[in-house]
Amino acid sequence: MSNLLSEDVPDIEALLHLNPRVATSAKLRSTTAAQSAKRHWKRNSAKGGCDTCESLEKNFEDIKHTTLGERGALREASRCLKCVDAPCQKSCPTQIDVKAFITSIANKNYYGAARAILSENPLGLSCGMVCPTSDLCVGGCNLYATEEGPINIGGLQHFATEVFRLMGVPQVWDPALPPVESRAAAFGERVALLGCGPASISCASFLARLGYSHLTVYERADYTGGLSASEIPQFRLPLEAVRFEVRLMQDLGVKVECGRALAVGDLTLESLRKDGFAAVFIGIGLPEPTVAPLFEGLTEEQGFFTSKSFLPRVAKASKPGLCGCTSPQLPVLRGVVLVLGAGDTAFDCATSALRCGARRVLVAFRRGFTNMRAVPEEVEVAREEHCEFLPFASPRRVVKRGGRICAVEFARSEQQEDGSWVEDEEQKVVVKADFVISAFGSTLLDPAVLGALSPLELTRQGVPRVDPATMGASEPWAFVGGDVAGLANTTVESVNDGKTAAWHIHAYLQSLHGVPVSGEPRLPLFFTPIDTVDLSVEMVGLRFPNPFGLASAPQCTTSAMIRRAFNAGWGFAVTKTFALDKDLVTNVSPRIVRGTTSGPLLGPGQGSFLNIELISEKTSAYWCHSVAELKRDFPDKILIASIMCGYIKEDWTQLAKMAEESGADALELNLSCPHGMGERGMGLACGQDPELVLNICRWVRATVRVPFFAKMTPNITNIVVIASAAKEGGADGVTATNTVSGLMGLRANARPWPAVGVEQRTTYGGMSGNAIRPVALRAVSAIAQALPGFPIMATGGIDSAEAGLQFLHCGASVLQVSSAIQNQDFTLIDDYCSGLRALLYLGSMDELRSWEGQSPPTAPHQRGKVLPRLPQLLGKSLPHFGPFLEERRRLLAEAKLRGGEMAAPTTEPLHAPSKATPHVKDVIGRALAHIGSYAELDNSQQVVAVVDPELCINCGKCYLTCNDSGYQAIEFGGHDHVPLVTDRCTGCTLCLSVCPIHDCITMVTRPTPYIPQRGVPVAV
Repeated sequence: MSNLLSEDVPDIEALLHLNPRVATSAKLRSTTAAQSAKRHWKRNSAKGGCDTCESLEKNFEDIKHTTLGERGALREASRCLKCVDAPCQKSCPTQIDVKAFITSIANKNYYGAARAILSENPLGLSCGMVCPTSDLCVGGCNLYATEEGPINIGGLQHFATEVFRLMGVPQVWDPALPPVESRAAAFGERVALLGCGPASISCASFLARLGYSHLTVYERADYTGGLSASEIPQFRLPLEAVRFEVRLMQDLGVKVECGRALAVGDLTLESLRKDGFAAVFIGIGLPEPTVAPLFEGLTEEQGFFTSKSFLPRVAKASKPGLCGCTSPQLPVLRGVVLVLGAGDTAFDCATSALRCGARRVLVAFRRGFTNMRAVPEEVEVAREEHCEFLPFASPRRVVKRGGRICAVEFARSEQQEDGSWVEDEEQKVVVKADFVISAFGSTLLDPAVLGALSPLELTRQGVPRVDPATMGASEPWAFVGGDVAGLANTTVESVNDGKTAAWHIHAYLQSLHGVPVSGEPRLPLFFTPIDTVDLSVEMVGLRFPNPFGLASAPQCTTSAMIRRAFNAGWGFAVTKTFALDKDLVTNVSPRIVRGTTSGPLLGPGQGSFLNIELISEKTSAYWCHSVAELKRDFPDKILIASIMCGYIKEDWTQLAKMAEESGADALELNLSCPHGMGERGMGLACGQDPELVLNICRWVRATVRVPFFAKMTPNITNIVVIASAAKEGGADGVTATNTVSGLMGLRANARPWPAVGVEQRTTYGGMSGNAIRPVALRAVSAIAQALPGFPIMATGGIDSAEAGLQFLHCGASVLQVSSAIQNQDFTLIDDYCSGLRALLYLGSMDELRSWEGQSPPTAPHQRGKVLPRLPQLLGKSLPHFGPFLEERRRLLAEAKLRGGEMAAPTTEPLHAPSKATPHVKDVIGRALAHIGSYAELDNSQQVVAVVDPELCINCGKCYLTCNDSGYQAIEFGGHDHVPLVTDRCTGCTLCLSVCPIHDCITMVTRPTPYIPQRGVPVAV
């Protein structure tokens, strides 16, 4: 045994048995051994056969490929290009601003994302789950042109709206609306909406947002939600999502009456008009199935279902609480189930049949795979669940034995050269089946309903004739949407029918009172109490509408750009730095380049930029005139003039006076530009010497009465010294910080980038963006601690509301933004404001104490889908691959079969703040009490790492970093790849830092005292 200190001891050597080693030879393994290993580590389905298929009976867990957890949502959102004039938005029937909501998700502003979605689509959660996005928004994604493919827009929409649902925040009227009793008479008109499905919920929601206060939805069933509740299975659209959207509608005072139908003998259009309803919206769907003559007269007892009889029974049993039924049961199927049809409904029937006990499901349809009406997402799920397909099959005869269906005979359908289809009676096949489910569409046949539609004109199909531009029927007071209108083929199109009708109902009702409406529809946005949070903040006697502003950077190249930013909602702006005419500059090019801190990844969300741009090329006269114009037109916005001179008293005196006289609210003295200007005796040449900073501030203080800020450089050992000098010189505050001097990178041929001219020369430039945030946070907190109450404008890596809040907590009062806009555009301000409002509001709720900002606690999940905790059910945990996954699925399937009735869906209660929502001023400096010297840290309070096996994906990153960068404290199973933290853990937290899964590793209090391993005993 070796006694060398520089060799691992035997137990460490054993622990390192899986640690990577540099290959010195090729490896050899027999094919059979490799095949065995493949089966052991396999996470996806095996190729061919179904020997290990688990039972899906009573398994109504989420099956959508698009479902995302927080980790997946953040990665997918960061991949989105956020395109200009985004084709995805143009492809959305409801015109959701996809770019905006994905931007918010990428910035961890899930409320802002949900608000953008629900503003355009009140059923944004349902549509996020069931929209055929491959045919809509995703179909136009520009990333289709790349290798990685389009963005999972539906999954991101589902994620954001689901997180908002968990927040438990109600919808409210636009705060700009007058109280109900003060609204114009037209808003008191009564409107009836027939059917409580997607079209009616959408229409009622928009009418309520417009201010109408007498809206009543009548629903024939004893539950709400329409087909979303009764026919779309729980594993695609859970009941809690539907109820959430109905609740949002009811938050605005919309009344719902169940058990009331559009039918002769109950509600008719004429009776509603006589009862005083000024307008009626009809969204009753198509309630009867289309049944081919071949199947007429067949019953469920004989083994025949239609989608209209089968799916509602599945829904009632799998969505407990949907109706008032006592212990509803799933349809009991067995053997082979034959589903007829090739639309989305047919595939819902097929996958539902597996959950009702079918051994085998066969989907038969008249045309080929290339002619399917179903969206690829639905077809792929059915294929994965081992449904089988019979294309080009037209049913010709039902074979019965003992009065029950036992087979169906099909003739082959073939397409002719002219495009027509014929059925070849010479090519027939008989398919044995125990049950048949017909999914050939739906219609409206009930004479009681048709009679109740009088006096509307009907089409040959027996549905109301509709103007597709307005959704208006033949009577000016009647509007139609959803399936019954004959235009919508999807939930989202039904939602848009209701949205369109809402605007035109509004126009009609206003016309009754002689009030014109705008030619361009302007529907109100979605509002909650979060949107009423006041973001204004006062600093140096100036009131900022919100704390977000433009830094003195390329975003302020021209005053016209500042004007656009103010129109977008930015609270303040700092002009591009300008100087006296004798100091005018001319820039080089190229001069602003992407950073290397994002690795080789191109595109959106760059972690840093480097620039060698100088100050403004425009004259001081241009900027002074511009400041006057902007202050005249935006008196409530704060405009700060950024100025720069050499160490010359007369120059500072002259330029400061010009800027003040232009009407600027304050000045920023640029003493920190790290390149170019320092060589001229300006910028950094002045800002690194406290005596120069002191004197310049004294000169300016003696000249102007408006507040001014000295802009700090981070390129110095102790920024507090410079800030103290500025304060002593009379500065009202400081800006921390400017860019960090650096050389961003070299190419393989030793040429730098950016490289100027044929000589390919460069200079050290200023690095900005997220990469310098730690430097800027240190600067802001250090100044705030050393100079309590001294105002700070923060800049450096502020790319979200969450990042901005960090700077506020460190002592800044307002926040300057630059690189984030370089990554995107001025509309970011909407995301920042909604995000900060949400953080302030949610932080005042006791019920959300376990949340991290806008992130809910992480539930055990795989592939974004929440899973039951196996240890709680069965007393043990199992990995999610190979034989362990098979056993896991088998045990869970057995548990479901034993479980009897399914658990009722959860309904999130509404939450209200348990304490006053803080203002921006209340959170400034909140973190400073937690920041101090190393000597203040208590080394007796130690932690260790704990791995959650239900979240672990067995990648071993924790094991690797602990071995080669830490303390060799994690064992890694060679058979199951399960990491186990040993008592050698010192709590360094490297494992958590490299773990790819949120909350998979947590640091908990160490159960025993920490005794360092000294290596060699301390000499006595």
